[in-house]
Amino acid sequence: MTDLAAASTLHPSRSLAGWALATTILLWASAYPAIRAGLDGFAPGPLAALRYGVAALAFLVPVAAGRVGRPRRADLARIAASGGLGIALYNLALNSGERTVSAGAASFLINCSPIFTALLGRLLLGERFRAWGWVGSVVSLAGVGLIASAEAGAAGIGAGASLVLLAAGCQAVQFVLQKPLLARYGALATTAYLVFTGAFCLLPFLPAALRAIPDASNTALAAALYLGVFPAAIAYATWSVVLAQFPVARASSFIYLVAPLATGLAVLWLGEWPTTRALLGGGTVLIGVALVNMLGRGR
Repeated sequence: MTDLAAASTLHPSRSLAGWALATTILLWASAYPAIRAGLDGFAPGPLAALRYGVAALAFLVPVAAGRVGRPRRADLARIAASGGLGIALYNLALNSGERTVSAGAASFLINCSPIFTALLGRLLLGERFRAWGWVGSVVSLAGVGLIASAEAGAAGIGAGASLVLLAAGCQAVQFVLQKPLLARYGALATTAYLVFTGAFCLLPFLPAALRAIPDASNTALAAALYLGVFPAAIAYATWSVVLAQFPVARASSFIYLVAPLATGLAVLWLGEWPTTRALLGGGTVLIGVALVNMLGRGR
């Protein structure tokens, strides 16, 4: 690979990052109804193991093509923490939470992640976040609370909601920890390392996943395979492209757009119709996103 080609891989253009961002948001939004569909045939752990087993197989292609080299020994601990928390524990918590929390409610609860990420980015990476950025985050968080309270049975989701919030925290840690890896290895290799790590951590659940396949419905099995190829393999790769180009706090603020899309997809896929309060909460979230990205970015 030439120096120019290597530079283009490590520092993608803003145009490419914009397309990568749109792809990531759409695919991650589709993951929430897909998880609900997959849980009809698989328990939370086996579903996560099957999803990232498929994703790991997909990433063997660039490895075989020589596009992914070995990481430095000094980075192994960071890779293990990023993949273990941001992929393995994140998916175990999210899948477990979605057994009792609807796809729309889960997607809005995960919107706490950008707030956690902005705080960690400020403390650990020294990234600037203006006062309007925090105001926008608070506005969006209010929208998260509004949409969650509007969901059917929201008053009693308790443990499920706590698990989804745990997933949001794990996601925030991953976004911050992987930032230095992107500068050293680029988007493709970093994502491959994290997916392989997550799949390895989920290996204890894989035998149960394989045993469940014969009894799972075609819809559940298709959902599990879809989760592995699209929201996992492809979306994590495109998200790494985004993080390689934008500050972590700014990039993570776009995750707020996932919830309104996920709610709409849940209507089409699962028939989970949002209430008027839920739609109002979605609008509040979008206002917060606008504040963060128009007025909250540091120079």
